[in-house]
Amino acid sequence: MNVLITGGAGFIGSTLAGRLLREGHRVSIVDNFNGAYDPALKRQNIRRIGPAGSVMVYEGDVRQPPFMRHVLRHEAVDVVVHLAGLAGVRPSLQNPTAYFDHNLNGTTVLLDAMRDTGVSRVVVASSSSVYGNRAQGPFLETDPTDEPVSPYALSKRAVELVCSQYSRLYGLNAYCLRLFTVYGPRQRPDMAISRFLHQLYRGQPVRLFGDGHSQRDYTYVDDIVDGMVRAIRRVSGYEVINLGSAAPVSLLELVCLLRDITGRHSPIEWQAEQPGDVPLTYANIDKARRLLGYVPATNLREGLTHMVEQLGQPTVLSLL
Repeated sequence: MNVLITGGAGFIGSTLAGRLLREGHRVSIVDNFNGAYDPALKRQNIRRIGPAGSVMVYEGDVRQPPFMRHVLRHEAVDVVVHLAGLAGVRPSLQNPTAYFDHNLNGTTVLLDAMRDTGVSRVVVASSSSVYGNRAQGPFLETDPTDEPVSPYALSKRAVELVCSQYSRLYGLNAYCLRLFTVYGPRQRPDMAISRFLHQLYRGQPVRLFGDGHSQRDYTYVDDIVDGMVRAIRRVSGYEVINLGSAAPVSLLELVCLLRDITGRHSPIEWQAEQPGDVPLTYANIDKARRLLGYVPATNLREGLTHMVEQLGQPTVLSLL
C-alpha cells in the first residue's frame, strides 16, 4: 500500500513509518515541524525511520487545502494515517483556539482533500481523554463522551464526530483509535515518563501532581503501532476503537518502577493537582481484539526498560 502519515515526524508517526517500511509498504509523511517541542527531535526521528530517501517527507500544514490535495494526488495514496495536530491536556487550557484550529479544522481540511482526490480510507488518532473525569473503568467505546474536561479532549471528540459525519455523507472509511497514554523511545519530552527520566538522571526531585494515586493505562508504542497497522489493513465503514494495555498503573507505582530500572532515587516533590487531569484511564480492548486481532504484548516494566535502554543516559539528559 501507499500510506500517507500526517504528523509522521512525531513519536508515534515515525515509529509507525519504520514498521510499515519494514513490511514493504510505500510511506510518505506530512509534517509542519512546529515548535510544540524541539523540531530537531522530529528531524532526528525522520533520520531514524530508514535509509535516506526511503520516505518522502513533505514539510507543510494539513490546514492548507491545495497542499494536501497535491500530496494526495502526487503520492497516489491508498490510506491516510492522521496523527497531525496539537497534543497535551495542560497546554490546551492555555490556548484552546489553537487546538480547535489544528485538530478540528486540520482534520476537516484533510478529509475534504481526500474527498476531492478520491482517497476513501483513513485511520485517525483520537484519545482516551474523550472519556472525561471518571473514577471507574474499564472504559467502553459506547460509554458517554459528552463531558470532556479540557479543550484537547473536546477537540478530539469533535474530530471523531466529523469522521462519523463524513462516513455517513460521503462514504469515508474511518477508524478513530482512542489511544491510551503511549510511551516508549522517541516519546515527546513534555510527557510524564520523559520528564521523570530527565529528573531522575539529573538528580532533581520528581515532580508529581496530585496525591500520586491517579492511574493511567500506559501502552507501549510498539503495541499501539501494531494496532494501527491492523487498522490500516481492515478499515471499512466507521468505527471508534480503544487501543490500550487494559492494565492501569498509579503514578506512584510508575515512579517506583522508573527508580528501580534506572537505579536513581530522587525524592518526590508534590505539586497541586492540575486542571484537566483525570483520576483514571482504563481501556476495555474487547472491540480491538474482535475487529483487529489486537493483543498488547509489552508489560510496563518491559516497556520502560526498553525505553531507558534505547534512549541512553546522554539522550535523556538532553531531552529538556
